[in-house]
Amino acid sequence: MHRSKPLAITVVIAALGFAAQTERANAQASPQSNAVANVPGMPAVPDRNNLYSETGAGRLSPAVSGALERVYVPNRSANTVSVIDPGTLKVIGTLKVGVHPQHVVPSWDLQTLWVANNAEGRTDGSLTPINPRTGKAGTSIPVDDPYNLYWSPDGKYAIVVAEAFKRLDFRDAHSMRLEFSIKTPLCEGINHADFSIDGRHAVFTCEFGGAVTKIDLANRRVIETVKLSAYFNRPDVLALLAKPGKKPMRVPDPSNLEAMVNTKSGMPQDIRMSPDGKTLFIADMIADGVHVVDFDSFRQVGFIPTGVGAHGLYPSRDGKSLYVANRGSNKIRGDAKGKGSVSVIDFATRKVGATWLVPGGGSPDMGNVSADGKYLWLSGRYDDEVYRFDTNSGAVDKIKVGREPHGLTVWPQPGRYSLGHTGNMR
Repeated sequence: MHRSKPLAITVVIAALGFAAQTERANAQASPQSNAVANVPGMPAVPDRNNLYSETGAGRLSPAVSGALERVYVPNRSANTVSVIDPGTLKVIGTLKVGVHPQHVVPSWDLQTLWVANNAEGRTDGSLTPINPRTGKAGTSIPVDDPYNLYWSPDGKYAIVVAEAFKRLDFRDAHSMRLEFSIKTPLCEGINHADFSIDGRHAVFTCEFGGAVTKIDLANRRVIETVKLSAYFNRPDVLALLAKPGKKPMRVPDPSNLEAMVNTKSGMPQDIRMSPDGKTLFIADMIADGVHVVDFDSFRQVGFIPTGVGAHGLYPSRDGKSLYVANRGSNKIRGDAKGKGSVSVIDFATRKVGATWLVPGGGSPDMGNVSADGKYLWLSGRYDDEVYRFDTNSGAVDKIKVGREPHGLTVWPQPGRYSLGHTGNMR
């Protein structure tokens, strides 16, 4: 008679499998295929032209063996996580977590899903662990304002994005004991992040400052913070916007009086690196599009209009496309049944190749792509629902969940390790 292995043994086996996989990747990466000088402890980059090469459809790590196929949806206003069975499209459970859960974040070693409960406007923020093999929540750990959560590329630290304090708190990745902090005084509303291909730098968006900030992780300091604008290459418009005094939200374009200029400062949201690690794509829910920034020079080089309230960014499983969730509103607290959509950007051409609308309106926010790449799962922030987009046709299924769903994660996902958020996998 065969008996199932105890959980502790299963975890050890999975961890050994993860370590062996990482060792094989490092051993197999030749100097020619891996010219990237990674930070110590970070898995090697097998393909320097595609940092998403290990997140292709079905490329699941041994570390996620035994994980339940689920979609975990944090409901900010309900203080719960809805658990969806992706096979039946049904909510099969509800987990009580901390106050104001914002994102469900896979750990670096893929063993735990952490719920970031930032307790907005309060002092009782926390992180709640979920065991992905049982789908059960553990005991919450008190943490200052964890709006978002990332991991250092070597897996040593959890990076808690303490938005209200303009601060990044680096904690032990397992105990969550605070080790050190990096202050980001010029980054108001520090928010989402992505990492350089070599793991030496992180770039965070500044939601309420209309900017992005580059962090030197090795020397633990801010390198530079730069403003973003849909009019980055229009000196005449930038001069107009820089003039003191209150302005209407829209004013005539100085070079085309039949057009209008949006005078409101941008609100950068999610951020993703191009496959070759040379370019950053940043969604902006005020500018209704995606800023393009050269990583090395840290200067804006483009802007791609997408849809109303551009918010979440997710690479396709083949690494060729970037899905943009347009929330359908420029307001933090928007209305239901807005002009929500998904835009599909081609990484190579930087052009929108398709736009998928939410039938009847909606508010696509945060989520991720299924392991096989066939579906894009997104929360419907203002509509208390979740959307499943067919990545071939754009067809949409809707599932009712709790109040104000936010950063859902699909689990398991392909990849060797997680850099945080709802599954920034590499």
